[in-house]
Amino acid sequence: MPGPDPRPDVPNTDLAWCHEAVQDVSRTFALTVDLLDEPMSSHICLGYLLCRVADTVEDASHIPPVEQAALLGQYNAALDPADEADIETFQENVKGWLPEQAEREADWEVVESAPRIVRTFEALPTDVREAITPPVREMVSGMSEFVERYAAEGGLRLQNRSELEDYCYYAAGTVGNLITNLVTRGEVDPARERTLYDTAEEFGLLLQLVNVSKDVYDDKEHEDNVYLPAEWLTEEGVEQDNVLDPGNTNGVASVVRRTTTLARSYVDGAQTYLQHVPLRDGNTLEAWAVPFLLAVGTLRELQEHPEDALTAAGVKVSREEVFAVVSAMSGRDRDSLASLRQRIAAKPFHRTATGVD
Repeated sequence: MPGPDPRPDVPNTDLAWCHEAVQDVSRTFALTVDLLDEPMSSHICLGYLLCRVADTVEDASHIPPVEQAALLGQYNAALDPADEADIETFQENVKGWLPEQAEREADWEVVESAPRIVRTFEALPTDVREAITPPVREMVSGMSEFVERYAAEGGLRLQNRSELEDYCYYAAGTVGNLITNLVTRGEVDPARERTLYDTAEEFGLLLQLVNVSKDVYDDKEHEDNVYLPAEWLTEEGVEQDNVLDPGNTNGVASVVRRTTTLARSYVDGAQTYLQHVPLRDGNTLEAWAVPFLLAVGTLRELQEHPEDALTAAGVKVSREEVFAVVSAMSGRDRDSLASLRQRIAAKPFHRTATGVD
């Protein structure tokens, strides 16, 4: 991967490390960062890593909930420009919870390197930091709230649709607002800006609800979290702690279909967002259209095989389809989104696309 262009306001070795770190922790988000141009690529890269630190702590089932909440509080304080707390305090306190080096995945390397990420972030222009910091801190606060709410259970156990949507807002709707804060710096038509903020959360909620739907196995098995609402599972005669019991496959698959239906309700709003997002400061349509279209493809797979979300193999679109979607979006304009969405919703795109329309 080509490194970011040298910039005098950011230590280039640290910035290059941050770009490499995104590649290691998220193939999907790394694709977005790669499809952006500078300086937006680095802005989004750093914003994502700030979020990833909190997300990793929140998902850590080996850390007691009380300790998780305390760490998230320390991290939030370190990100507050008005607070005297520093990121080194968070680093020192999280050190004891880091997995052994031989077992440490890339997510935990990011957590351990939080001071490096924050230092690189603090070298960005003031208006960029002011655009990124509030949504990141709102995410961290929301995660801490949910961890404390379910401290007795030891893992998250969402109860109903309202709580599911609240959680998805903190996990990803805030990221939609972060993107919007960045792309609306400077002069933007007021009507366009209103539309962006009205639909930014829907863009984030779509992506997060797709994750909730497809990652049931990983969420329960590796993080002891169950995001499928207890209320919906109860209607199927299933207790949350038993979502992976083979005898409950049909009932849980029915709830997965229900979460995919909820996710689908946000597709129109997400498309509206993409049709209005400004393309400047290195922002590109492809960077956000690709994850949108891949989410549509994942919803298709979930609708056809919801039971796969309960297995280690999981639900995902193929690499061939990913490559076909990326290729198809190259050089496309906003008018192509509706037709591409329709084709991908119907069947795997690489099986229908024989060339660029």
